[in-house]
Amino acid sequence: MNEKTIIETVDLKKIYGMGDVLVAALDGLSIRIEAGEFVSIMGPSGSGKSTLMNILGCLDRPTEGRYILDGEDVSHLDKVALAEIRNRQLGFVFQSYNLLPRMTTLENVILPMVYQRVVAVSADLRQEKAMAALESVGLADRARHLPKELSGGQQQRAAIARALVNDPVLILADEPTGNLDTQSSYEILELLHELHERGRTIVMVTHEADIAEHTGRVIHIRDGKLDADHSNGRKAGEMRLKLRETMANGGER
Repeated sequence: MNEKTIIETVDLKKIYGMGDVLVAALDGLSIRIEAGEFVSIMGPSGSGKSTLMNILGCLDRPTEGRYILDGEDVSHLDKVALAEIRNRQLGFVFQSYNLLPRMTTLENVILPMVYQRVVAVSADLRQEKAMAALESVGLADRARHLPKELSGGQQQRAAIARALVNDPVLILADEPTGNLDTQSSYEILELLHELHERGRTIVMVTHEADIAEHTGRVIHIRDGKLDADHSNGRKAGEMRLKLRETMANGGER
C-alpha cells in the first residue's frame, strides 16, 4: 500500500444549531486514509455519514478541527477555493447519478473539464479525454445516447466516467449501488474494484454490510464519533472472487 496520506481528519467537529440548541453531527472524529485504499464508511441513520462526506468532498467546512486533503489543510478555505479543489482533485459518484438529462453521455462526462478553471483544455482534448473515460468503464458505444436511453447501471458507469475525467486524487462514492438492482450493483462493484487495482483511492458510503465487505477497510461511525475501524484484509479479495462467481450465476445472492 502506498504510504502517502490522502485523507486526514483531526478532531473534526460539525455543530448545527444556535444558542442552547446545538447538535454535534461530528464530534471529534479523527481518521486517516492512505493513497490506494478502498474504504467504506458505515453507520446508522443520523450517525454523521453524510456530514462527513460533505466535508471530505469540500462541500462544507468543519466547525472545529482540521481536514487535510492530499497534504493541504482545506479546513477553513472559502467557497471559491473549495470549489476549485472539488473540481481539480475530487471525483463524485452519487446514488442518483446526477446526469443532466438533455445532454448526451459524452457531454455529461465533458462537464467537469468545462468547469475547470486552473487548466485550460481545448474542445478536442476534452472530447478525447471524455471518450477515454467512457472506454475505461465500458460505455464508449453509448457516448451519443441521452441518460434516459441508458439503464441504471449504465448511467452509474457514465457517472463514474465523469468522476474520473479530471484524474482526481480521490473518488467519493455516496451509496453508488443504492438505486440499482442486484446484478447492476455487482457490476458497479466490479468496476470500482478495477479502478482500485489501477491505484485509485476510493471512499464509499454504504448502509449495506454485504456491499462494505467488498472494500479493503470499513470505518463505522456512530453519534459523530469513530465507532470501529477494521481491515477486511484478504477477505476483500475473497469477496471479489465470490462477486465474480455470483455475477456469472445471474446475480443471485
